[in-house]
Amino acid sequence: MQGTELDARICCSVTIERLSPSDPGPKRRVISDAGLTLGRNEFRELVLQVSGGGGAVHSFALRGEVRLFTRFVRDGKSGLWLGPPRLQLLISNCPPDSLRRFLRLLRIKLEAVGRGAKPITERARLLSSLPHTFDTISPVQARDVQQALHRRAQLSCEATPVKGQPPMDRKDNGLCSKPRKRARAESAEASAERDPQVADMKCSKRLSLLMKSQMKLSQDQSIVLSAVLSGKNVFFTGSAGTGKSYLLKKIVGSLPPKSTYATASTGVAACHIGGTTLHAFAGIGSGKAPLDQCIELAQRTGVRQHWLSCQHLIIDEISMVDAKFFDKLEAVARAVRKRDDPFGGIQLIICGDFLQLPPVSKGNEETKFCFQAKSWRKCIQVNMELTEVQRQTDKSFISLLCAIRLGRCTEDVTRQLMQTATNRVERDGILATRLCTHKDDVELTNERRLQQLPGEMRSYEAVDSDPMEVKAIDAQCPVGHCIQLKPGAQVILTKNLDVSRGLVNGARGVVVEFETEGKGLPLVRFLCGVTEVIRMERWVFKGPTGIYLSRQQLPLKLAWAISIHKSQGMSLDCVEISLSRVFESGQAYVALSRARSLEGLRVLDFDPSVVRANPYVLQFYNHLQKKQLLSQASPY
Repeated sequence: MQGTELDARICCSVTIERLSPSDPGPKRRVISDAGLTLGRNEFRELVLQVSGGGGAVHSFALRGEVRLFTRFVRDGKSGLWLGPPRLQLLISNCPPDSLRRFLRLLRIKLEAVGRGAKPITERARLLSSLPHTFDTISPVQARDVQQALHRRAQLSCEATPVKGQPPMDRKDNGLCSKPRKRARAESAEASAERDPQVADMKCSKRLSLLMKSQMKLSQDQSIVLSAVLSGKNVFFTGSAGTGKSYLLKKIVGSLPPKSTYATASTGVAACHIGGTTLHAFAGIGSGKAPLDQCIELAQRTGVRQHWLSCQHLIIDEISMVDAKFFDKLEAVARAVRKRDDPFGGIQLIICGDFLQLPPVSKGNEETKFCFQAKSWRKCIQVNMELTEVQRQTDKSFISLLCAIRLGRCTEDVTRQLMQTATNRVERDGILATRLCTHKDDVELTNERRLQQLPGEMRSYEAVDSDPMEVKAIDAQCPVGHCIQLKPGAQVILTKNLDVSRGLVNGARGVVVEFETEGKGLPLVRFLCGVTEVIRMERWVFKGPTGIYLSRQQLPLKLAWAISIHKSQGMSLDCVEISLSRVFESGQAYVALSRARSLEGLRVLDFDPSVVRANPYVLQFYNHLQKKQLLSQASPY
């Protein structure tokens, strides 16, 4: 594990609360622009140092119990309880990814503290001639992780609190979690006694997982992230499967939460990045009203505060945002924030593929793409196209999709797609999911096929955080309020549960049976070979007013059919597509690019005429590629 993977220092807001009534000085101190550093003192003890607040430095040696509160890490918040000296540090407004890495480093260093180390007495401290020092903690080494794993194995068989790893209540959701049931620990201990190698094998397996570095960014992705962190206004694009969503999540996790607003043109896309819709953030409705009226709407209490506190605005699925709406937003931002800089000085991070789904048009109304907006060029400083495809691995399939994306349907492409009509993509009772161009076809198909199945119908009601906001939750959550299932129902997973086992968003399966006890949860057999009881999962996202909403529901949808729009962001194992009713440029490409492989794809009634790309978009991308080639020596 490289030292740069875990942060020893983070920038955040820190509140120091002294809990002992006998402590002198203020009981609560807030440092809004603080640096929190983990290091060691002259006695090689772990020390947390808080700097900031007029140059003052506060140091806290971690000599006793340390509790980590991690439930809100995704919002850049955490808490540390230190005793002694009986105080707590409340961390906020920290980039979530940095906070995770910092807490992981702290946990490993705490757990690696050996039991044999004798505490240093106060007398020894007073008589010591060592100069006061503070050295930033060294990077995590393999031995640190090994010691931490052995220490955790010991703690799992004990119920008493230990220095550096105290028990915590379930609310901590934590890095230092309370030991599981004693029966389970005793069972594990007995197993280890029967086979002395069991414990070491388990430790080795977990060690390899901890030491394995996270998925690395490609060169293009790294350039985009660096440009964002340097404060540039960035637009990045790429074909389906090039890691746009992954990069966007890395960007969200690298920016301070209080001033970062993650939005998307659709509710489902917004849910994927833990944000809200662009329309809900803007607060100007559809944007069809005159500019003066839109500015007035944006000046309302709550909405205005969003505009003023926003320093980084993320917009996903930009291809579905109309040029007029973008220009209206830009003008509103300048008016509300009273600044003449582009977009009122807000940093823009924009993502999407204009060769995919275009803005929705009503009737004969003419719509233009966002890059055709009058304010686009003055707002965007860096344009970058990601080119490394990660969803598909077959080079011939990648080449085919590239041609379709650009509206080119050669004889070879036509031949390959027509040959898929005979593909037998069904296996183990799991049928191909049909992608449909119209939502009504999806609902009718799924309802009819479910009713045709024999057996008892089971219904699962969602638990929503606010029953009055069901419509807002429905618009953003990928699963419905009520899910009905029968044995034999074709389903699709809508959330990553276990990537290493193939239980990912888009994994296809079939309901085998239901549990006979408890809530009667469904047992699903997936195409990847895994059979799993599917339990309730939680989705959290921002509502129209900025308040967090949540839904707890089974991460499943009926999958005889799904719409092309709803399939965006998914990678499907087995898919069947009828392209005869395609009505938009890029729609055929979006549908075809959902498939992981050509073998898992079946195309019915293929007509080469449905493959088309908007000429204005092609011109935009040609210009973008030329500009990118010229700027490779100096990315931004």
